[in-house]
Amino acid sequence: MRSASDDGPVRLAVVDDDPMVRAALGMMLGGDSDLVVVAEAGDGEEALRVVPASDADVVLMDIRMPVRDGLSATTELLAHHPDLKIIVLTTFDTDDMVLRALRAGAAGFLLKDTPPARLVEAVRTVAAGHPMLSPSVTAQLIAAVTRTDPATEVHERARSAQAALAALTERERDVAEGVARGLSNADIAAELYMGVPTVKTHVGRLFTKLGVENRVQVAILVHDAQG
Repeated sequence: MRSASDDGPVRLAVVDDDPMVRAALGMMLGGDSDLVVVAEAGDGEEALRVVPASDADVVLMDIRMPVRDGLSATTELLAHHPDLKIIVLTTFDTDDMVLRALRAGAAGFLLKDTPPARLVEAVRTVAAGHPMLSPSVTAQLIAAVTRTDPATEVHERARSAQAALAALTERERDVAEGVARGLSNADIAAELYMGVPTVKTHVGRLFTKLGVENRVQVAILVHDAQG
């Protein structure tokens, strides 16, 4: 897997059951000198075989596929390869599965009609260790799942999230709320009259105190706490 000192091109795996989508993604991404497509898979089961063997840094993972879906594959891949960065792909009709993938540790999500330049930027961002968090789409995903979750499950998640947030300082909670709104470190710094390095320090403490790995999971935890 990729390390912080690795200056070579980002190694990318594309997992989608549609050969045309795989070809299109390969053309868009393979034409960039900083990215190289090292593996393709047509379903989640195949991904479990080819992705680890390819030593990919980032995986673009479709959610709905035959044999094994992207959510199951994401969960299993991250269980065995926690340093792998996975971006789930959606056509936006898979709200529940996308949010569950984010909870499982996926680095973010993209719509399949994302413009090529934005797609390349997203892969680079995730490879550098910064999850993709779209405020507007994340809010819609969270709202959709909340409407479909059983009331008892929502209540239990709220209690657990509230207990986790209670361990934070007031400033850390402010930063967590900014993260949950999809703000960048610079935006949070401006809003809270803090330096960007200070915000980065607070975000790092959030990860440790909340037991999460990325900003997406912070956002979900903050939302869960609101019930």
